[in-house]
Amino acid sequence: MIFRQLIDPETSTYTYLLADEHCFEAILIDTVIEQFNRDRTLLEELGLTLRYTLETHVHADHVTASSRFRQELGCKVVVGARSGVVNADVAIGDNETLAFGAHRLTAVSTPGHTSGCVTYLCREAGMAFTGDTLLIRGCGRSDFQDGDAATLFESVRNKIFSLPERTLLYPGHDYKGRTVTTVREEKRFNPRLCLDRSRSDFLTLMEQLNLTYPRKMDVAVPANLESGLALPHEPETDAPGKRAGSVAGVMEILGRQDAEMSMGMGI
Repeated sequence: MIFRQLIDPETSTYTYLLADEHCFEAILIDTVIEQFNRDRTLLEELGLTLRYTLETHVHADHVTASSRFRQELGCKVVVGARSGVVNADVAIGDNETLAFGAHRLTAVSTPGHTSGCVTYLCREAGMAFTGDTLLIRGCGRSDFQDGDAATLFESVRNKIFSLPERTLLYPGHDYKGRTVTTVREEKRFNPRLCLDRSRSDFLTLMEQLNLTYPRKMDVAVPANLESGLALPHEPETDAPGKRAGSVAGVMEILGRQDAEMSMGMGI
């Protein structure tokens, strides 16, 4: 399987590319509109056909590029069944699967950060894409978009921590340069949700966060409820000084799964 982990430096958002290395069908998880050209160029360079874009939830910190990918490449937009997105092609339910080539992703409903959060699980590769439900040594906030701290606690403990301990967890963001964790690590070391933390400890902690209002929320949420269509003006997609459409010079992170498998806002 082809795997790439890409980052939007402004919002520390991770976008994930997965593809079948034989038939070259691909998916993108959590795209960012400002990185559309980067991601499209990478698809072209690798000879991939984009079949789906997937959202882990309705983002409050950036606008998705899913509608633009659908318009220009003919892929389908996939969202969680409870996300509230009005123009998706697939509203995927709990434990439903998607195929790209010989590979499968299973949608696991993990609400709490928002009411429509989904974790995407690739069982064969031992990988899960947790969005903002579970971050590396943290989790998403739960004070807007019908978020609920108690529900978030249950989602992590019952849905994510129940996965095999070696499962690689890829978050929606990281603000400290970390790229991947495991179920085992988060059970032991996550200061909010480790097994030493009780439900009441977690609820008290989340109530006391006093986080600031997300800077882009008033634009991002309405846009993302329409798969990015509500964006008033399309932003520039190439950083100053970079060659248009080039992946070179853009932050790209390669996960260890690529080598192994080719041989095989949360604040």
